[in-house]
Amino acid sequence: MTAVDSVRSNLLDCMQANLAVLADRHHGPGTHLNLGAALRFRWRAEQLPTVEPTLEQHLADAETLLGLRVTDERTVTGEILTAAVQPGAQAYVIADAYELPWVPYFRQRHMEHSFLLSAEGTVVDAYANDTQWGPATPGSWQFPDLRLAGAAQILHFAPEAAPNPVAAVDDGDFEEYLAAYQSYPNRVSALDRLTLETWLLARSRKLHAAFRRHRGLPLRAALDEHLSRWDGLVEQTYLAYRRVARGRPEPTIVVERFREALAADRDVFELGDEGWRRSVAGVVASVLDVAEQQLLGGVSFTSLPRFSSFRLVEIVERLESELGADIDAADLLPENLHRLDDLCQVIRPPAAVPTEGVLP
Repeated sequence: MTAVDSVRSNLLDCMQANLAVLADRHHGPGTHLNLGAALRFRWRAEQLPTVEPTLEQHLADAETLLGLRVTDERTVTGEILTAAVQPGAQAYVIADAYELPWVPYFRQRHMEHSFLLSAEGTVVDAYANDTQWGPATPGSWQFPDLRLAGAAQILHFAPEAAPNPVAAVDDGDFEEYLAAYQSYPNRVSALDRLTLETWLLARSRKLHAAFRRHRGLPLRAALDEHLSRWDGLVEQTYLAYRRVARGRPEPTIVVERFREALAADRDVFELGDEGWRRSVAGVVASVLDVAEQQLLGGVSFTSLPRFSSFRLVEIVERLESELGADIDAADLLPENLHRLDDLCQVIRPPAAVPTEGVLP
């Protein structure tokens, strides 16, 4: 399996997909799923508000979540791009998709797009998406003389220690964001942009779910239905955009369904009380002589050198004595006690510790 084959392209945007290839190449298959560690709803104000990450955010995520650090960055215009690629390296390039002949946006739409380029002219692009101009399909192509009229940013990355991020939920307020789309006078532009917004959010929610599955973290039974709800919202928003673009009346339900999906995120993806989770991790870490971060990342206790049935008994007894935890005898089953988040589901904190959002 190549690094391109290992990447879950259907979960990533056009900037993440090729960072993912580099991450899996340097740190092993599945590393790219770290991009889904944090479930985010962060938007910034533009003509219409957007949740689309900036390049700065993508590069920060590459370093903190993928273990990739930028070592060289330059901008070239009108040159053959391979001249700026370091020999033996694979550069990460950002350019206008309108000029890239292997993507369906070629001569159709201006938008930033990433790809990987070797000094010999091999282009690798792991992005996947269906578009109105045809599918974008992961693959590799030969373009040794690729020259663009517009500017291209060429970055080289070096691997650092593979990070071990923990799952997090960062669900910002969305009412002001939705109100801006609801009141924007140009409905064609509003729905066009909203189609991209829902698409980005739907992929990010699937990516977060994939990260949790990869780490063996608990997931709610309603997850699959919720992700289908996001897919339906993307489809409905695009249909509304195409309808309004043809001069037909706008379906009024789109923004309300968007609101419902964002509100449901909080229930479906809630991790529980993080302070309590970290307290439990601290006790387990001290018994097994490992870093708390390792446990928060979802590692199975059974894979750790010091783990044994005696240590498990010590963990349970110390949780009860040091944290005042209450464990029902019926829950003392091995499958409930071998990972931090499984343990947190069956250990009830004392009354003085807040319990809002603990997974049922």
